[in-house]
Amino acid sequence: MKKINPSDISQDVFDLYDSYAHNQIDRRTFVEKLSLYAVGGLTVSSLLDYLLPKYQEKQQVRANDPRVETKYVTYKSKEGGGKINALLARPAGEKGKLPGIVVVHENRGLNPHIEDVCRRAALAGFVALAPDALTPLGGYPGTDDEGRELQRKRDRNEMLEDFIAGFEYLKKHKRCTGNVGVVGFCFGGWIANMMAARVPDLKASVPFYGGQAPAELVPNIQAPLLLHFAALDNRVNAGWPDYERALKANNKEFKAYIYPDVNHGFHNDTTPRYNEEAAKLAWERTVDFFKAKLK
Repeated sequence: MKKINPSDISQDVFDLYDSYAHNQIDRRTFVEKLSLYAVGGLTVSSLLDYLLPKYQEKQQVRANDPRVETKYVTYKSKEGGGKINALLARPAGEKGKLPGIVVVHENRGLNPHIEDVCRRAALAGFVALAPDALTPLGGYPGTDDEGRELQRKRDRNEMLEDFIAGFEYLKKHKRCTGNVGVVGFCFGGWIANMMAARVPDLKASVPFYGGQAPAELVPNIQAPLLLHFAALDNRVNAGWPDYERALKANNKEFKAYIYPDVNHGFHNDTTPRYNEEAAKLAWERTVDFFKAKLK
């Protein structure tokens, strides 16, 4: 299989993958359209292999990392009294209480990448909780394709309640100071924006390339916001100007960064959309923000 150089891939291919990853086209249509770019020695199979996530190869903080203590927990959701499973992570050997971070997955359930991000948050000095909104349907099924299909079967507002319940669980946890923030990616970015508008005692919110809360809810926001956007992400960015105006009009505390020449998903190091420079900078800013706001 030909080794693909990123410079060989047009932006149209990344846009096509974005449409597929966000359920705007099905797999058959994705593969059919992808075949148009299988030229110059590239094949559809090589393009697919290049675009799809490499979870086992790209773990920054692995599950057995001795620096982090992890366990799976279950808490009761507000929505219908159901149970939600989650990964709980904290620095190994830490005996005291720590600020908390709820880590919210993308539109495919709690996959290995988001579990990795949860462990990274713990390594940065927090107690982190990464819920799996697919728990009522059996949990993350092992592949993102199946995960997306399952998540489509859930109402996103019910999932929002599941994450708000996760916030309440973490806030009251014996290892948490009670100061809790949220970071979310893609769908999780929307959850982070909505939690800021729905949870008065949320201390900080960091949406990565996430959909915005509606303008009528902006007056309810109490948490400071740190927002990360990808400059090439036209789909999500289309809603930012109105959201920015609403935040300013209501005197909300926020800081937004738009990272040049990067795609939606640039923080996810398991796919070729990953941009190391932007991802590292965004994560450093996120950790610093939480340290300042959750102390």
